[in-house]
Amino acid sequence: MYNRPEIVPNTKLALRMTELARDLGVHERFHDRLMDAYWSEASDIGQADELRRLAAEVGLHAEKVERVIEEPLSYLGKVDRSTHQAHSIGINAIPAFLLDRRLIVRGAQPLDVFRGAFAELAA
Repeated sequence: MYNRPEIVPNTKLALRMTELARDLGVHERFHDRLMDAYWSEASDIGQADELRRLAAEVGLHAEKVERVIEEPLSYLGKVDRSTHQAHSIGINAIPAFLLDRRLIVRGAQPLDVFRGAFAELAA
C-alpha cells in the first residue's frame, strides 16, 4: 500500500547513506527499509534524524552514519556518478524500473502496467 508523505524530501543524504550501506554490506537491507519508510509509512527520508533511526534498525554503524551526515561531500561523488548514469539511459523518476535492459517503467505504476511491459518484452 502506498502512503508516501505529502512533502517530497531532498533525498541526497539518503542516497549518500545508501552508499555507506553498500560499503558495509547492508545495501539491500537499508534500501528496502528506506523504501518501506517512504512509500508505506510516509516517513520524511530527507531528515537526518529519520535516517539515523532507519540506519540503526538495519545495524549501520552509528559513528559512520554520523560521519556521512556531518560531511556533505562524503559519498557525493558516487551519488552524482550514478545519477548521471541513470539520466544517460533515460531514468528521471523514482521509482524507475529497467526491465531486461531494454524497457524503462517510470514511477509507481499499477500491476497491469508491469504485466503489459513484460508482455511487450516477451513479444
